[in-house]
Amino acid sequence: MEEVRAYAEQYGVAPSTVIQRVGVGGGGTWAKWESGTGSPTLRTVDRLRKYMADNPPPDDTPCDPHTEDAA
Repeated sequence: MEEVRAYAEQYGVAPSTVIQRVGVGGGGTWAKWESGTGSPTLRTVDRLRKYMADNPPPDDTPCDPHTEDAA
């Protein structure tokens, strides 16, 4: 969960957006994982990790898009 949160933060999107892009769920799925009423399978975790490894954020991607200099 922390890995997905950190990855999502680097792109400036919600964690549910990441799992939706991977094709393993959406907002409702993420909410269940967060609340503890559901949990991802190991296969799902593997798919998430593979997606994040195959699609790393650029090194210059800010964690918060509002902190960029307005030059």
